[in-house]
Amino acid sequence: MHNPMNDNSPPTPQRRSWTSIALAWVMAVAGLWLILFANAVTPIEFNQWGITARSLDGLFPGIVAAPFLHVGIGHLASNTIPLFVLGLVASLRDIRAFAFALPIIVVISGLGAWLLSGSNSITVGASGVVFGLLGYLLGRGVFLRHISDIAIAVFVMVIYGSMLWGVLPTRPYISWQAHLFGFIGGILAAYLFSRMLQRTSETQEWPGALHSHQAT
Repeated sequence: MHNPMNDNSPPTPQRRSWTSIALAWVMAVAGLWLILFANAVTPIEFNQWGITARSLDGLFPGIVAAPFLHVGIGHLASNTIPLFVLGLVASLRDIRAFAFALPIIVVISGLGAWLLSGSNSITVGASGVVFGLLGYLLGRGVFLRHISDIAIAVFVMVIYGSMLWGVLPTRPYISWQAHLFGFIGGILAAYLFSRMLQRTSETQEWPGALHSHQAT
C-alpha cells in the first residue's frame, strides 16, 4: 500500500530543475548584495567600472559590469524583488529562451545608456535588466501567442505595469535610457526567439510535406 506521507521517492527532473533555477536566482541576488557590501568596506570604488557615457573605457567592461553595481542599499533594494520575480518567471518559462534573451537585454540596455546619457555620467544598476525582462515577458505573450505566455504577460502587466513610466525622463539621476533600451531589448529578444521557433518549425515540417507530395 502506497503511503504518500512516507514517500521517499526521488524528485522528478522537472521538480529538480525548478528548484535549481530558483536557487540560482537566490544566489544571484545574494551575490549583488555581497558586491554592494564589498564596495562599502573596501577602498576601491567599484562603480568606476560602470557605463561611462560615450567613453571607450566606459563601454567595456561597463556594459557587462553595470548590472552588478549599485549606488547604495536603497538602489539595490528597489531592484531586488522585481529582478528576482521577473527573472525567475522568465527562467522557469523557458530557460533556453532566457539564456538567449539576457545577453541581448544587457547589451542593448547598456548601449542605450552609453549613447544617450549625459556627458561623463556613469550608469550602474540592474534596472535595465529588470525592464528588459518586463519587455521580454510581454513580448512572449504578443509574439508566441501561447495561452500560458499570454497569461504570464497579463500577470506581469497587472503587477509591474506601473514600472513602464520608468522609460520616460521623469526623475533626475535615474537612467531612463537604460530602462527604455532594456525594455526595447527584451521585446526584440522575444521577437527574435519567436522567429527562430517559427523557422525551426518550418524546417521540421518541410520534409513531411515533401514526402506527402511525392507519395501522391
